[in-house]
Amino acid sequence: MTDVILQSRNLRKEFGGLIAVDDVSLDVTYGSVHSIIGPNGAGKTTLFNLLTGHYKPTRGQVFFKGQDITHVPLHRRAHLGMGRSFQITNIFPNLTVLENVRLAVQALNRTQFNILRRADSFKDFAARAYEAIEIVGLRDLALAPATVLPHGGKRKLELAILLAADPELLLLDEPTAGMASEQVPELIKTIDTIRQQGNKTIVLVEHNMNVVMNISHRITVMNLGKLLAEGTPAEIAADKTVQNVYLGGLYSDTMEAARNE
Repeated sequence: MTDVILQSRNLRKEFGGLIAVDDVSLDVTYGSVHSIIGPNGAGKTTLFNLLTGHYKPTRGQVFFKGQDITHVPLHRRAHLGMGRSFQITNIFPNLTVLENVRLAVQALNRTQFNILRRADSFKDFAARAYEAIEIVGLRDLALAPATVLPHGGKRKLELAILLAADPELLLLDEPTAGMASEQVPELIKTIDTIRQQGNKTIVLVEHNMNVVMNISHRITVMNLGKLLAEGTPAEIAADKTVQNVYLGGLYSDTMEAARNE
């Protein structure tokens, strides 16, 4: 299918006698926001790690733009157009916001580092870094040390680092983890801004149902290592099996979010 950017086919991951992911196949379409959710122990994080290459499957395949990348190493996937974030922010706290993003641009362009070369000579890299910083709303803090950013700001910086490499596919691992509730709407707005550019696809694992229901085009629900359900936010909110297994008391809030999308 030409409209599919990321696919898994019959993915399985075993850890000793534990089957963490059991025969999971999914398609992620170009330009969409596709969320993976499920209760603790459902296998969603393991599935995410299989899609990103952090884990190798016991069996099954992963395809990116039709190419089998099941055994492609992490660093090569970045050059293919895949960018991944982690639950724990991964930044240089004592460098400025701009320097963090500029270094990411240099690394992806395979530029050799010369300690005698002035940093301000990398004008093209700085320009690309500023573009990414602008998208996530950190322009006014570009010259501030990353360490002064609140947790939500550090999450935005991590997104800017990903965007600086201009990936076609962004894979976000619990982007709201550890964030204060008042910071979450701003991150939702940032992700929506990225989506509206029209040339990015986003896959995320997320526990915050309001986030999932407000930004997702499609949702995959995991349970006990298997794919439990898949559909639009409204379809997932109305799914009786999902309600019983996962949503539970969250159902009324989730349904309201789906109505307002």
